[in-house]
Amino acid sequence: MRNKRDVYLDDRPWEEALEGLLKHLEAVGSLAPGAPEEISVEEALGRVTAEPVFARNSSPHYNASAMDGIAVDSSITFGASDAAPKQIRLGDKARVVDTGDPIPPGCDAVIMIEDVHFVEDEVFEITSAAAPWQHVRAIGEDVVATEMILPANHQIRPMDIGGILAGGVAKIKVHPRPKVALLPTGTELVQPGAELKPGDIVEYNTRVFGAMVQTWGGEPLRWPITVDDWERLKESALNAVEQADIVVINAGSSAGREDFTAELIRQLGTVLTHGAAIKPGKPVILGEVKGKPVIGVPGYPVSAFLTMELFVRPIVYKKLGSVPPAPKTTEAIISRKMPSPMGVEEFIRVKMGQVGEKIIATPISRGAGVIMSLVRADGMLRVPRLSEGFRAGDTVKVELMRPLEEVRQTTVVIGSHDMALDVLANHLRRKFPEASLSSANVGSLGGLSAIKRGECHCAGTHLLDEETGDYNVSYIQRLLGDRPVVLLNLVYRQQGLMVARGNPLHIKGLEDLAREGIRFINRQRGAGTRILLDFRLKQLAIDPDSIYGYNREEYTHMAVAAAVASGAADAGLGILAAANALDLDFVPVVEERYDLCIPGEYWDTPYVTRLLEVIATPEFRQQVEALGGYDLRDCGGVMYRQGI
Repeated sequence: MRNKRDVYLDDRPWEEALEGLLKHLEAVGSLAPGAPEEISVEEALGRVTAEPVFARNSSPHYNASAMDGIAVDSSITFGASDAAPKQIRLGDKARVVDTGDPIPPGCDAVIMIEDVHFVEDEVFEITSAAAPWQHVRAIGEDVVATEMILPANHQIRPMDIGGILAGGVAKIKVHPRPKVALLPTGTELVQPGAELKPGDIVEYNTRVFGAMVQTWGGEPLRWPITVDDWERLKESALNAVEQADIVVINAGSSAGREDFTAELIRQLGTVLTHGAAIKPGKPVILGEVKGKPVIGVPGYPVSAFLTMELFVRPIVYKKLGSVPPAPKTTEAIISRKMPSPMGVEEFIRVKMGQVGEKIIATPISRGAGVIMSLVRADGMLRVPRLSEGFRAGDTVKVELMRPLEEVRQTTVVIGSHDMALDVLANHLRRKFPEASLSSANVGSLGGLSAIKRGECHCAGTHLLDEETGDYNVSYIQRLLGDRPVVLLNLVYRQQGLMVARGNPLHIKGLEDLAREGIRFINRQRGAGTRILLDFRLKQLAIDPDSIYGYNREEYTHMAVAAAVASGAADAGLGILAAANALDLDFVPVVEERYDLCIPGEYWDTPYVTRLLEVIATPEFRQQVEALGGYDLRDCGGVMYRQGI
């Protein structure tokens, strides 16, 4: 049993760490592709040729007619013109042919059937001479026997299959798919579908890795879960090294009591790097055991995904005799300040959409454990390690995780969070497959500020005017001046306190939040829910400082609900739909209006007109109402116009 804690050996730039790994693997001979395997051409899509492919026969292998018409000896057509049509009788030097037929002996051209006029059953007339070899596919026009069709180390495309078969080749030799062993480790891991208890973590990382390896052209071999036991992990690792070309050990790469991976690789082989200057993914381990690359990737899913991309992907392509395709990129404008620690290259997931002439990139969760940040991301932004981040409005290069055209068709909604937006996004995609909705949750004030900066097509907002009791209009007038906008209602919704099922602490209203022992979780500053809370606390003469947890913030209703459901908080202000989603009890506080503020320049564009079509459908309305706590009496109605 190993008792000592490991420490990071390095904090190297990832490019330097990768270069060192590849040089070491090259020196021990573990990057060369394996022995070629022969496969049917029909099954070769995506495979990489291990040797050149040469044509065995020509295509076509005979002189063939390229048209339906009449094959002729071109010399007998000379002199034909509009002024002096020439009549020719079918015979040895003039025969009817169809496309693909062999050219008869004695003939060297084809006249298209459209250019002939039969004056008798066996006699036709032409008005122009045929040039030698017109409309004839000569032997080898496509492929000539012995010609190289494809070089070695070429990835087979659909059209390549046709070219190879046209050259008379039925089987080819390709590099074998590199076998990548995926070892999930951790006593806390359980298989997907298992009944969960506190402390359990669903093991999905190696499923993600397997899909990545298949995409790159490798063959994933997924091992069973190995608990945190030194001898068992050693046995699994040695077994994997024997069976695979590349070994990936997931988790145990950090410096905790049961993080064995670095010491294991060190005892069995060589650790080249432990710790790269990247965020997330810092604890990555790059090593070699018995001539095989062994990579220790962190357990957090985003860290794991990133380190697989940076360090495992290049090895797979090397083993295939190929190179990874360059990422597709686009320039975008950063929507808000994005600080980053100096000395570390940070990889930030962003949502994107085209607003006016600019593509706007908005950062989403930077947590290493948030797999949904990858699911929702449109692109990946790299912050150089010698930079301290970006300022709002900076132009940056983003690596695309979705097609650029799809990004351009995205309706960008920035502002307050509501679950109806998720329903809207789903129905938008169903009705308009080319379109999508990107929702960034920055609070109502943040949404109106985004409109002011020209960074979104809509802003979700539910800002209560304390003096009038109305929603949103006074804020629009104050923050946006006389800018043309339309305020469109989406829903009315119930706001209240979300509490554990059964309300064990007997919380009856906001006044109970100041009771001793009640743990509250708040929304972020600028959120409409936070403004509503502060207004009601002021009415009740409750000092926010008397509420334990008032300064603890989350950015969505579902995040607040999750904190209550997990027991991390006793109460949080949010919408009934979020409470219902996580089976929480709900103490009503107020009904509020949730609107979409739409800049006038986008009102008649597809970004908005598609939303209006979806909002009007019975299916959308029914699904929102089924969430609970919603009233759609004004849904799709214009509540206020300014300058339009």
